[in-house]
Amino acid sequence: MHLRNFLRDALRRLAALSATLSAFVSVAATAVAAEPPRAVIKDPHFGDSIFYFFQSRYFTSVTNLMASQHFDRVSRHADEAEVLRGGLFLSYGMHREAGEIFAQLIEKGASPAVRDRAWFYLAKIRYQRGFLAEAEEAIGRIEKNLPADLEEDRVLLQANLMMARTDYAAAAKVLSTLTNKAGAGQYARYNLGVALIRSGDDARGAALLDELGKAPAITEEYRSLRDKANLALGFSALQSDSPERARGYLERVRLSGMLANKALLGFGWAAAAQKQPRTALVPWTELAGRAPADAAVLEAKLAVPYAFAELGAYGQALNQYKEAIAVFDRENTFLDESITAIRAGKLLAGLLERNPGEEMGWFWNINELPEMPHAGHLTQVLAQHEFQEAFKNYRDLQFLAGNLRQWEEKLAVFNDMLANRRRAYAERLPVVSMKERALSISEFERRRDQLAGELAAAEQQADAVAFANAKERDLMARLDRARATLDQRSAEPELHAARERFRRAAGALTWQLSDELPTRLWEAKKAMKEIDAELAQVRRRDTALLQAKQDEPARFDRYAARIVELDKRVRALSPRVADLIAAQKNHVQELAVAELQRQKEHLAAYSTHARFAVAQIYDRASLAREGGNAASR
Repeated sequence: MHLRNFLRDALRRLAALSATLSAFVSVAATAVAAEPPRAVIKDPHFGDSIFYFFQSRYFTSVTNLMASQHFDRVSRHADEAEVLRGGLFLSYGMHREAGEIFAQLIEKGASPAVRDRAWFYLAKIRYQRGFLAEAEEAIGRIEKNLPADLEEDRVLLQANLMMARTDYAAAAKVLSTLTNKAGAGQYARYNLGVALIRSGDDARGAALLDELGKAPAITEEYRSLRDKANLALGFSALQSDSPERARGYLERVRLSGMLANKALLGFGWAAAAQKQPRTALVPWTELAGRAPADAAVLEAKLAVPYAFAELGAYGQALNQYKEAIAVFDRENTFLDESITAIRAGKLLAGLLERNPGEEMGWFWNINELPEMPHAGHLTQVLAQHEFQEAFKNYRDLQFLAGNLRQWEEKLAVFNDMLANRRRAYAERLPVVSMKERALSISEFERRRDQLAGELAAAEQQADAVAFANAKERDLMARLDRARATLDQRSAEPELHAARERFRRAAGALTWQLSDELPTRLWEAKKAMKEIDAELAQVRRRDTALLQAKQDEPARFDRYAARIVELDKRVRALSPRVADLIAAQKNHVQELAVAELQRQKEHLAAYSTHARFAVAQIYDRASLAREGGNAASR
């Protein structure tokens, strides 16, 4: 075979061998596709965790983040990643672990901004969870490196902590530093007003709350805050024995707002304090006709007959007291029904069903009430911070239980996938090995060396004939036969013209081969380099194949062992989580029941008061009759 033709054929066969070996090695690589890539792509992985965070998928966010940190994929955002991880730990109540993260950030010299944010979030979640001393310890570590929006939140949080331990004077001092700045928030002014009043500075506190109570509000949130300020002013004035001022403040509270019931009740007591029972009857009668689940409504049930009694309308007062007793008894029965439904699990099941969420986390809230015998009783229950936090923990445990069930299913699938990979490996290995032996790399290498020697000799001798193509070789063979014929008939003069044509044809062919020798020599060397590259690729694939034969069975075994180990861990965790769910369910339900029991105690007190008032009215009527009989005699 000619040198150049062989080079082309060799290239084609080597490419086929390389592709075959590559295909087999890819089978082994696919078996470990679950293993994260070792190439570090730093920023995108942090962005991936942030993306899930803002999608409210907090569990996915923290697990992806921790995996990325384990594989050193977020080194450009190392401090920010730790703050995010600590914050997400806090959302699950893992205060100790989060504190350790923040302490490590400080020890290794994290930037002041990152450090202060870490302590702020730790203080905030501790306050929300009721760990006031720990929250104060954390907030005390914050310096002056928070952004403006968080700085305002920090001051509010610090003031709330001070008010929680009844240090209202200190809270007012802290809040004053915030409200003195331009653009101070309405919540800061409200808290300052309350702190000033409770610290004894009634004039300044009332002035601040009065300003807030008159301020225009364009959102429902600020309208509610305005109502709250007016209500606080009203009851403060009542306690200060200033019923006229109290009425002015309470008149500013919206009748359709959340605080309307308390405002109506307070307005009535302000009128009663001014010896105007007829005026007091107006708000009290309106309030008494509302849903009796509210404590203010129940109190109005007693206030209305009290006003009638003050007016001397004892008959109406007696009827109203009797009606109130009936309402109290009926409400007590309804509370018993609600308690029974809660202990039967309807409250928690309904809350989970009506308020679905993809994942666990601290930002999840209750938005829709479940179907209950008397849903109005849930208002006070759901308003409790302790109940909200306890229910979040219960919901998080439910999520973890579901996550463990999913992993049980996934591990079974992974086990099947691994078995399929083992089988594919076992089936393809003999085929690839047979092809490898049939192609014989050593024979290619021997032939390559032979070709390299021929190429070097042709170059050294400037042998243009060595690079002739098939058409040219056929032409040279025809010329050789023509020469032989002419030599045999050399004595025939009539062949002189034929000899001349032969000489010209042979010379033209020789000139053509000589002229194209440099180009063909360059092409042959280029083909030789390609052969060397393909051989090198084949050697690498062959080495990878040999390595796969040694490594893959062991790698399969390692993954099988990991699956078994993880399956044991999941199966061990599942009953523990189930026990925690049962205990937390009981805890949450008892919190709700305890609140309803308190409502029953209030009802009992109201009922006793009403019955005592009825007895007094009967006594007055009896005395009046006796006085009338004595006068007639």
